[in-house]
Amino acid sequence: MTRIILVGYMGSGKTTVGRQLALALGISFYDLDWYIEMRYHRSVAQIFRESGEAGFRELERNMLHEVAEFENVVLSCGGGTPCFFDNMQYMNSLGDTVYLKASPEVLAAHLRMARVERPLIKGKTNEELLAYIRESLREREPFYSQAKHILDVNLLDNYEKIETSVRLLRNELGV
Repeated sequence: MTRIILVGYMGSGKTTVGRQLALALGISFYDLDWYIEMRYHRSVAQIFRESGEAGFRELERNMLHEVAEFENVVLSCGGGTPCFFDNMQYMNSLGDTVYLKASPEVLAAHLRMARVERPLIKGKTNEELLAYIRESLREREPFYSQAKHILDVNLLDNYEKIETSVRLLRNELGV
């Protein structure tokens, strides 16, 4: 049975790398945010607006406990998922956790290009975005660093680099 759980800051490539890794392994891929949206028929942004961050985090925890029990799966978690409740310990108990690590500058560049509405960074200028990422990454790093494996994804800008990251990750995990 294979269960690989990807963690890291928003914009680190968890969904992109996760999808390619699952494809390479011939197993299912789930993005926790997408799973939540499918189950509740509302976007993460809507849930944030309606329930606040605390309400969303409780819902996220419940959905993590549901989807993380699936077998033969690659799971991409939201950037904040490991930082609340006992989520990181829970994920570590279920499978191979991987922290996709990137610098604040690379994350900011990825997020500026993203077309997805992200509630925590909406409306920030480039300078505000970089400052926000630096601060929240400093707070989140202790949780992310608890992952069983760490993969530096600072160079994840094109398909060739994604393929390389997937290959490195497969070697690291022995899959």
